Amino acid sequence: GRMWAYTVGFTVLPHVGGFLGWFLNRKEITEWYEKLKKPSWCPSRKMFPVAWTVLYTGMGYASYLVWNDLGGCSSKAIVPMGLYGAQLALNWAWPPIFFGARNLNMALIDILCLDGLAIGTLCSWYRINRVAALLLLPYLGWLAMATCLTIRIWKDNPEQKPGKSD
Repeated sequence: GRMWAYTVGFTVLPHVGGFLGWFLNRKEITEWYEKLKKPSWCPSRKMFPVAWTVLYTGMGYASYLVWNDLGGCSSKAIVPMGLYGAQLALNWAWPPIFFGARNLNMALIDILCLDGLAIGTLCSWYRINRVAALLLLPYLGWLAMATCLTIRIWKDNPEQKPGKSD
């Protein structure tokens, strides 16, 4: 019975920060984000919650698989789960930085660091559980698009960057 609770807990956990990020910044999405210059390939606003629901579920379940294979909170779990936790923290930090603070510079730094940690997570998990590593591939693909989108928005909206004056 307990393993079921762990499976659900690990799978749901990423959604907590994702939902909070959306909830706290939802007004900024319509009031500010919609007015930004974005590339033609920018996904529809309706795609983001669908994509993140699928991606958070996959990464959450994958984290459970790795944690379980390593025997729970063991010393072997420190690096692979630490990388996962660090990338998840940066993932959760991006919406408040981008939408809440409207800080394109910090959002770009955040997502570039997030990319590195997410790749590191995948590489460390691959040796432990290949299914878990494969479950991260859609997330890395979406992160690549989100990184390119962040870079384009950062480049195309210079007036939105703090510290810049005309």
